[in-house]
Amino acid sequence: MKFPDDFHIWIDADSCPAPVKEHIINISNKYSIHSVFVANRNIPLPLSEYITMHICEKGKDIADNFIFESVKSNDIVITRDILFAERIVKRDISVMNDRGTLFTKENIAERISERNLSFTFSQLGLTNGYSKNRYGSKEKNAFCNCIDRELQKKQVIE
Repeated sequence: MKFPDDFHIWIDADSCPAPVKEHIINISNKYSIHSVFVANRNIPLPLSEYITMHICEKGKDIADNFIFESVKSNDIVITRDILFAERIVKRDISVMNDRGTLFTKENIAERISERNLSFTFSQLGLTNGYSKNRYGSKEKNAFCNCIDRELQKKQVIE
């Protein structure tokens, strides 16, 4: 696979699971893709000409805003923040979460409704104790398949 020189993967890295970071680092080095991890604290990453760590000031949405202002139309964004994902979707830019969900104009409203309902249940104490924050091989495989499909779409055909 070959990608345009200005192609980037942008990672909202504050809560990015280690298996996702590892996969992005591997594909970045393998295919010479520039990946930018953005967070309000340093996240240890290996030295690579294709991997960048951008540290933002602490504050609400500062990292999101940095990505939003930097991302280009052919890039990919990875985030757990559904409201931030909605902003990216509105710009027709590929955005996915770390569990392999590709957000689109067709599904973003439903995903936000699910988030709001889950938040309401949590506030009322009506959760069943199951944590959706567990991250295992099923979630990693779904993410790897999702990003691989998106990369296929973004590559330059030679």
